[in-house]
Amino acid sequence: MSPTSAAVVESPWPRSEPPGLTPDSEQIQLRESLRGLLGKHSDIDQVRVVTATGPGYSPDLWRTLVDEMSVTSLAVPEPYGGLGYGTAELAVVLEECGRGLVCEPVYSSAVLGTQALLAAPDAEGNPLPEVLAGDLLATVSALDSTTDDLRAVPGPRGWLVDGTVTHLIGGGSADIVVASAAAADGLRLFALRPAENAERRERRVLDPTRRQADLTVHECPAVALTAPDTTAAVRRRLHDLATLALACENTGIIDRLLELTVEYAGTRQQFGRPIGSFQAVKHRLADLLVSLERARSASRYAAALYAEDPDSARLAVAVAGAVCTDAAVHAAGEAVQLHGGVGFTWEHAAHSYFRRVLGNEAAQGDARTHRARIAALIGV
Repeated sequence: MSPTSAAVVESPWPRSEPPGLTPDSEQIQLRESLRGLLGKHSDIDQVRVVTATGPGYSPDLWRTLVDEMSVTSLAVPEPYGGLGYGTAELAVVLEECGRGLVCEPVYSSAVLGTQALLAAPDAEGNPLPEVLAGDLLATVSALDSTTDDLRAVPGPRGWLVDGTVTHLIGGGSADIVVASAAAADGLRLFALRPAENAERRERRVLDPTRRQADLTVHECPAVALTAPDTTAAVRRRLHDLATLALACENTGIIDRLLELTVEYAGTRQQFGRPIGSFQAVKHRLADLLVSLERARSASRYAAALYAEDPDSARLAVAVAGAVCTDAAVHAAGEAVQLHGGVGFTWEHAAHSYFRRVLGNEAAQGDARTHRARIAALIGV
């Protein structure tokens, strides 16, 4: 074998099966436990009740997810109080949260919030321990946003931040907000602790199970998580993580929508036969299954690569974003149509999933946006 061919064989990219791609016994047990818990405490009727009142989620279920399922500490290194697992395990959690249409702040706080605070885990005043304990809720501003207007200045006891940050997922109840602010020496990522008198304005959004708010602060105490020369890299990794997280969530949504639709097609009678026995319906359900498997393969592959090295997983994450977004939008539309007249009512469960899919698309970009990233990454 020539030296050139040997180099190609030994090259770590692309990899057909990175470690963590195939679910192990712990991941299977995690999935079963979480599905059982959410099936008991987070069915569609319960979700709709809690999203219409209070903070928009169930504090009791959130406490259970933190204490019994360790959603906040699962992918945090052991030296910082975590369990030391990675994004492959987070992918399992997010898939199940998608299936259950979970409105608790798993995506915003347990995933993005904790990982953002890990950018500077030893920084004085970093609220990571309280966020891991579930006592404080964190959220992260859109990492590619150009609409945020924050300015940071050093004060006698640390940094102070002024300005407005918009479209914060869970911003109405967040205790910690991670956002970028312009300092004298450049752009930095900060963890803000908004005071009780900070101005919060709830936004009207399509998906009521994932509230958003705008936040205006004045001389807000903050902890610097990055230096100007590291901000871009940290933001890029967190943006990829957000894309990956919603790809996994969309995979779980497709799984649940297919399950609901197959069940309906097997019981709904037309012309004396279940509609699932008609060839046209069978083909559409088969196409949904293919979409599910494509999404599952793309999201799990990206999660396995991200666990090894976030920077080398950028292409896989962009592919997962495109594939899973396309598949989820397709599955939601098919679920509504194949449920017939009842599926077109807003009260049907399919519409709640449809809204979440569109909300995810707005949060991290549609399939065209992800394909543009793919083209840029491969130099097309």
